[in-house]
Amino acid sequence: MGASHSGCRCVDVGDIEPGAGGDAWAQLEVDVSICQACSLAKTRTQTVFGTGDRHARWMVIGEAPGADEDRQGEPFVGRAGQLLNAMLQAAGFQREDVYIANILKCRPPNNRDPQVDEVAACAQYLQRQIEWVNPQVILAVGQIAAQNLLQIDTPIGRMRGNRYTWGPNNIPVVVTYHPAYLLRSPTEKAKSWADLCLALSLSNENVA
Repeated sequence: MGASHSGCRCVDVGDIEPGAGGDAWAQLEVDVSICQACSLAKTRTQTVFGTGDRHARWMVIGEAPGADEDRQGEPFVGRAGQLLNAMLQAAGFQREDVYIANILKCRPPNNRDPQVDEVAACAQYLQRQIEWVNPQVILAVGQIAAQNLLQIDTPIGRMRGNRYTWGPNNIPVVVTYHPAYLLRSPTEKAKSWADLCLALSLSNENVA
């Protein structure tokens, strides 16, 4: 994951120490903005790097930018973003208290599902973001985000309610529904609240 991809004019992020400071974050964001590692570079308006507290207790990981995110350059804006904000507030966090990123840094055309090569091209960037934030818990939002992050093909209904881990530090991962799905299926919001409660429990366990 640490190697630079062909066509991407960037440093090897594997050479940067985990937990690196602001200069490394700034360089990584530049590297993402100029990345040409997959075909999405030809269709994006701009890259969507990530936003929030780089020392956050929680990290929220979604699938990919949509049309609003592609225009604004920030993950989870629009109606789905407003619902995510409300979900976080219910758990005791403001949006700026967490770190939010996506599996992909560029919008797939017509919001189609990410392709394998696109996920692979972005993997090194997300890996560094997770390592540097080093959250107490990761909230994987939506089936596609969860499956790609955990590298499993389990349906989201079976992933929910379980404790997964990511990386050598075994960061706890909780899977929940995407806010866009909850907007279409509001009766499922109670299940997402249960997921948030699980995430709170796990993050509290990890408080030093």
